[in-house]
Amino acid sequence: MNTSVYIAKRYLFSGKKMHAINIISGISMLGVLVGSAALIIILSVFNGFEKVILSLYSNFTPEIKIETRLGKTFDPNTPYFNALHKDASLFSFTEVLQEKALIRYGDKPLIGIIKGVSDDFLKNKQLDSTVQNGSFTLKSGDKYFAVVGATIQGSLGINVHDDLSPIQIFSPRRTVVSSANPLDEFEVRSINASGVFAIQQEFDDIVVTPIEFARDLLNQPKEITSLELTYKKGTDLSVVQNKIKDAIGKQYTIKNRKEQNTELYKTLNYERWSIFMILTFVLIIAIFNIIGSLTMLVIDKRKDIAILSSLGANKRLIQGIFFFEGMMISIFGCIVGIALGLAFCLVQQRFGFIRMGAATSVIDAYPIDLKITDFGLVFLTVGAISVIASGISARLSIKGLDEIKQDL
Repeated sequence: MNTSVYIAKRYLFSGKKMHAINIISGISMLGVLVGSAALIIILSVFNGFEKVILSLYSNFTPEIKIETRLGKTFDPNTPYFNALHKDASLFSFTEVLQEKALIRYGDKPLIGIIKGVSDDFLKNKQLDSTVQNGSFTLKSGDKYFAVVGATIQGSLGINVHDDLSPIQIFSPRRTVVSSANPLDEFEVRSINASGVFAIQQEFDDIVVTPIEFARDLLNQPKEITSLELTYKKGTDLSVVQNKIKDAIGKQYTIKNRKEQNTELYKTLNYERWSIFMILTFVLIIAIFNIIGSLTMLVIDKRKDIAILSSLGANKRLIQGIFFFEGMMISIFGCIVGIALGLAFCLVQQRFGFIRMGAATSVIDAYPIDLKITDFGLVFLTVGAISVIASGISARLSIKGLDEIKQDL
């Protein structure tokens, strides 16, 4: 065993008697332990929230979305899109016609978004998990139904069980410029609500209808605003996206889920790294307390340093003793902290004993998602800070070595 490591271990784990220095070292180790455990727990909770939020968004956000660069709508009846529809790796091929409209229920008006979707939209089995009231039904026989977002329902007071009070939707006519009667300038259609869904504010002001209803309302018999594609499990989406881009050129935009929700992903990353930096600063303070404990250890071991020097120990060996002592305190605290953080996360993941405060939350307990990269990140962070702190302590250990010899 390396001489410096052996002596450092003896100083740290000697059980003959308890000095104040041992207590201070233990407190420093406890600080590293708590900081490491907190980092693992916080990062895992943020991973859990990210997973939950993205899974909610995925209910209404397709894996690949195709839109035109010029204008709002385009004709999907082209040879390429028809061939794409027959792709064996596709799970759903949804045509979407979307536009803002005036929505009225009773005497209450509201500006919202009408999203007409083709039948493949309902292949998403997770849609039912977003329904707060009623069901996610768009067609029943020859009758069309609408599923409204929670914001629409809350603002207009829509009763999905009242078949006698339909929703009225107004959209400007494309052929009439002006008229003495303002109502002549609008297409008006009525539709009953079958359910209410809730995801996030970005989606909760949407009224989902069959695309046939939207085509009739908006007077768009052929064109659509977007194509939403979802693929079977195991499909390499990056390859698919690049393949579509190469095939249809610059006339269209092809976006994956991350590109469709750039602000969401940015916000999640900013929050995650902000918390990580805050906790890292706390960890830095805890680790740099080691400098204080090692400085006191140097003072306490002045006689040992002088004897080792007299026996021929060079400055590198003496520095190594206190460097490895600091590293042992930090690494041992980090490993135990990571283990405790992992244990806490596994218990929370299994039993969910820490509950969410909001009664209307889509999840009951704080979510946990463990990632091996987080463990590596915490360990490397602690290791890097420990090397700096221990290096400073090691340099202090030989400062005034000549004076120590003279005193002794």
